[in-house]
Amino acid sequence: MIAALEGTLEHRGIDSVIINVGGIGFLVYVPDSTLRQIGAVKGRVSLHTHLHVREDNVALYGFASSEEMALFKRLISVSGVGSKVALALLSALSPEQLVMAITSGNIDLISQTPGIGKKMAGRLVVELSGKLEKEWKDVALPLTSESTDVIAALSGLGYSLTEATRAVSKIPASEELSLEEKIRIALQQMARG
Repeated sequence: MIAALEGTLEHRGIDSVIINVGGIGFLVYVPDSTLRQIGAVKGRVSLHTHLHVREDNVALYGFASSEEMALFKRLISVSGVGSKVALALLSALSPEQLVMAITSGNIDLISQTPGIGKKMAGRLVVELSGKLEKEWKDVALPLTSESTDVIAALSGLGYSLTEATRAVSKIPASEELSLEEKIRIALQQMARG
């Protein structure tokens, strides 16, 4: 079992990287969140990894944090959720946001991820909510129910789920802000890049 890799980043792809470890190049599939944190080509990189073996395929998946890897393993344990779907979920939402969406039963937010329908989102909620509540009980989950309204509005305007959640995470926490004000602030955040 390959539990971790540390080496030189040789190549960055859309959903994968190649890490040179002692002269051997490992192709590692990663979510967007890890890809953003990984650094520049030719730099040193360290990833937590999961070797996924199926009868027709062997693939290595890498993550910036052990929590992200543990959540990936939980996701692929659900019937019908493969590694590509699990990576899509972890690319669209941070681990904390995804756990919050699953434990709160927010099927609408989960189903906004490409490749996830309402039926699959419902299965994730049913099979994982209790397990994740126990495992993540000490983690402060940043995604509130009112934030999901802002995310839904931004998605309706054509922004991706990833862009919308990133912008919402930068909105200052204030009960005095209306939904319209939060949407305006999020749009300003996205305009700044």
